[in-house]
Amino acid sequence: MSQPIHTELAPQFPLPFSQALRAGDFVYVSGQVGVDPQTRQVAGSTIEEQTAQALRNIETILQAAGLTLDHIVKMNAFLSKYEDFPGYNRTYSEMIKQPFPTRTSIQCGIGDYLVEIDAIAYAPSVRGGHS
Repeated sequence: MSQPIHTELAPQFPLPFSQALRAGDFVYVSGQVGVDPQTRQVAGSTIEEQTAQALRNIETILQAAGLTLDHIVKMNAFLSKYEDFPGYNRTYSEMIKQPFPTRTSIQCGIGDYLVEIDAIAYAPSVRGGHS
């Protein structure tokens, strides 16, 4: 049985999905875009700004589950433009510690957003044993 995880500190969307679900030892975080939860506006016009905000949104949701970015074992990223991959990778590697989670990144059309990122976290331990 899964348990929904919700926080008012992350962006709210009037769409039929949970921010995250805990299923056993795993927490599955729905795709997050670079929207500032306070203003409900896209957080900047660059891939770096939107990637950083999307990762902060994931972090906020994980905190509501008692976890951190270090608990993530798998991430998926959907980028609007191929030419944004270098900026995305740069920001990602600044915010996510090594050893990096497994990851899939693809180019696809996602409307006005430059990036959407989802994550799977494993609650019992962190990557690389750091806290």
